[in-house]
Amino acid sequence: MVVYDGKAVFEGIAIGKIYVYTKQEQSVKRVKVDDCEAEKKRYEKARETAMEQLQALYDKALKEVGESGAEIFEAHQFLVEDGDFIDSVENIIDTEGVNAEYAVATTGDNFFKMFSEMEDEYFRGRATDIKDITERLLNVLSGASGGGIASDEPVIVVADDLAPSETVQMDKDLILSFVTVHGSANSHTSILAKTMSIPALIGCPVPLSDEVNGCLAVVDGYEGKLYVEPDEDVLTAKKALLQKEEEKKNLLNQLKGKENITLDGQKINLYANIGNTKDLGLVLQNDAGGIGLFRSEFIYLGSDHYPTEEEQFAIYKQVAQTLAGKKVIIRTLDIGADKQADYFELPKEENPAMGLRAIRICLTRPEVFKTQLRAILRASAFGKISIMLPMIISVGEVKKIKAIVDEVKKELDADGLGYDQNIELGIMIETPAAVMVADELAEEVDFFSVGTNDLTQYTLAIDRQNQSLDEFYDSHHPAIMRMLQMIADAAHRHGAWAGICGELGADLSLTKEFLAMGYDELSVSPGRILPIRKTVLETNVAEYKKETGR
Repeated sequence: MVVYDGKAVFEGIAIGKIYVYTKQEQSVKRVKVDDCEAEKKRYEKARETAMEQLQALYDKALKEVGESGAEIFEAHQFLVEDGDFIDSVENIIDTEGVNAEYAVATTGDNFFKMFSEMEDEYFRGRATDIKDITERLLNVLSGASGGGIASDEPVIVVADDLAPSETVQMDKDLILSFVTVHGSANSHTSILAKTMSIPALIGCPVPLSDEVNGCLAVVDGYEGKLYVEPDEDVLTAKKALLQKEEEKKNLLNQLKGKENITLDGQKINLYANIGNTKDLGLVLQNDAGGIGLFRSEFIYLGSDHYPTEEEQFAIYKQVAQTLAGKKVIIRTLDIGADKQADYFELPKEENPAMGLRAIRICLTRPEVFKTQLRAILRASAFGKISIMLPMIISVGEVKKIKAIVDEVKKELDADGLGYDQNIELGIMIETPAAVMVADELAEEVDFFSVGTNDLTQYTLAIDRQNQSLDEFYDSHHPAIMRMLQMIADAAHRHGAWAGICGELGADLSLTKEFLAMGYDELSVSPGRILPIRKTVLETNVAEYKKETGR
């Protein structure tokens, strides 16, 4: 038995044979051509084919993993059609009189190097996408087929790294897990693995050779270990864990329809975070009590123009009607930082995470903001909608926004359009500044929802996307825990309710703590609703407080 340590990106147990996945290496030769125009036409045809392939992958991913997992293939389509990339390829063909394969490979190498050397972590991460579309174009030009799994039984896929397109092209029924030597916990592939609920490890130094190919193995997504040819004791223990997982899933399904009430009678709302109407099925399937975070920015990111009032209204109305009276909290435009839409023409910033983003864009572009508010308010006539404002740092901002909301309401009244006169207005608490003035903010709004991802990042002064800082990043830091208590207390002192919609809300190790803090709501990815409900139903908050000396 050989044991390899890696970093788990999705928990779970997988037992099966290893399948070593190797990329088809493209050997690109520089060939002189006489007809440059014909070569450019070959490249144009290859681009069209690549776009068709990516659309097919998008459609497949949409069915299997939902909108958030499929978005990468839209991003790849943009890269294939990127004007700078196209110009570079055609320029190399013209000036050097060479074949399209060589021009594509050279451009891909140049762009990969350029993105890899950028200071911004987000753009460095896009270097992998450049590599992926370059390989796709080369495959099309050479007539090579895409990768897949040549196996008749489900396997543990082991690879150096996996591009998102490779992951989605694989037959899901044949994948038990995947293990990669390289890769990032925030990569598109890791996100897809989480959405697909496949146990996965990254940074695992397993040899990619016949030495392990075909061997029986166990992936332990709890310990972050890969056992190759496990001994009998390990195999028996892991099989027992796998059986418990299956039993747990069946038991969780029995919790559907139950109220979220602790043993001593404390209630909490469990809502879902979504990014698109296509995720509504997951909300209902997992028995969420409502939507605690509708990420409206994805409407903007999926468009090549400012979405109109009617376009947005149709989406918000559909969500409200589908939830049939359950609460739907729509976060207003939260664009900027790592979420960019070209048509906004946002300035390049040295530190975009602390730059022009979210509510700051809305307040500096009031017409864009008012269009969204009109759409949300109109949709509120068809269900129980609330408005949530991101990245608030002061009472002055809230007052400005309330004045804008009042303006929009008067316009709707003048137009004879209905809306919920008592629509809730809340804010996200995701900066230390908002925490420190939480009492004053609570007097202005109906609710708080804590964005723990940014709050942790700003409090610890650590870029959460920077994996080289993983050892310093502590989402359970005492400062964060104290802030969370301060936020809940401030809200309740002034008659507002408090929730958490960041990643920390789904951390089962903190569910009892959040109950003890008095949080009224947790909003998480749909698949985490039932596991959290189980913890809630099994908790006696009064006893937990005694045990922890609260």
